[in-house]
Amino acid sequence: MFDFISFIPRAIVQSVPLLYGSTGETITEKAGNLNLGIPGVMYVGGISGVIGAFFYENACGNSAANMNAVLAIGIPLLSCLLGSLLMGLLYCFLTVTLRANQNVTGLAMTTFGVGFGNFFGGSLIKLTGSEVPSIALSATHSFYSKSLPFASSTGAFGKLFLSYGFLAYAAIIIAFVSAHFLRKTRTGLNLRAVGESPATADAAGISITKYKYIATCIGCMIAGLGGLYYVMDYASGVWSNDGFGDRGWLAIALVIFTIWRPNWSVFASILFGGLYILYLFIPTGMNLSIKEIYKMLPYLVTIVVLILTSMRNKRENQPPASLGQAYFREER
Repeated sequence: MFDFISFIPRAIVQSVPLLYGSTGETITEKAGNLNLGIPGVMYVGGISGVIGAFFYENACGNSAANMNAVLAIGIPLLSCLLGSLLMGLLYCFLTVTLRANQNVTGLAMTTFGVGFGNFFGGSLIKLTGSEVPSIALSATHSFYSKSLPFASSTGAFGKLFLSYGFLAYAAIIIAFVSAHFLRKTRTGLNLRAVGESPATADAAGISITKYKYIATCIGCMIAGLGGLYYVMDYASGVWSNDGFGDRGWLAIALVIFTIWRPNWSVFASILFGGLYILYLFIPTGMNLSIKEIYKMLPYLVTIVVLILTSMRNKRENQPPASLGQAYFREER
């Protein structure tokens, strides 16, 4: 029989980086910026957190007993947010201030982010003198993966809902808060107006540049947390170059799948996370070809989603009208 009690927690753990990435990209796209650099942003967020954790662990003798819990969590977290913020500022400078093509800029930032992460990751690996191409930050991982103390005593309920690190719960909270902000607040309405018709919003006295900068930078910082979670929680504190896979691209696909609604991303990310690991839970014996077909499921679903999205006729199910377009005030 299919083991749902083991499968669901694994799917949720897989879904958290996707949820962070899709929430951050949704906020960015609502301002009219199409940031295809999200995979690079997540990569930079992850390596920035690793750099902060690496030096703090070394200063404490690589022992969790010598580490302060607040600093062990706070230093990597702030490093991650700073690195992601700088990526957001770079993207905004190129696309909002210089009005560069958003598609090209996003792809370039993905390449840059991966290269940045691999360069500093490789440098840290050389500093440790490790014989394997990875860095293990086990002490920091113990703080990030710590679950609620009573989770183990509540049986299946605790395993399904209470056995995750704090970043997993933070991802869900951020997604629901973002959805409320976009739909129920005046600032969120202004942000959506910027994405739909920047000329109209500008005429109403809304600062287009300010909203695009702030939304994109906040979106990048949220997405960067997905990279931090992947390293410090999911990967047990182990950094290895090119270890993120294609999670950043799946996060962008989730934005379309959920029709730009962050609260829907909570459930959609779990679906994608489950599809990502489904092949591990379905017996295939020695038939490797069947296992490879199961590995294709997330990408097949992504293609189907794109087809169905293109067939939607309702305006509320469409992307922001000015998505991916530079705003020229003189043409208003």
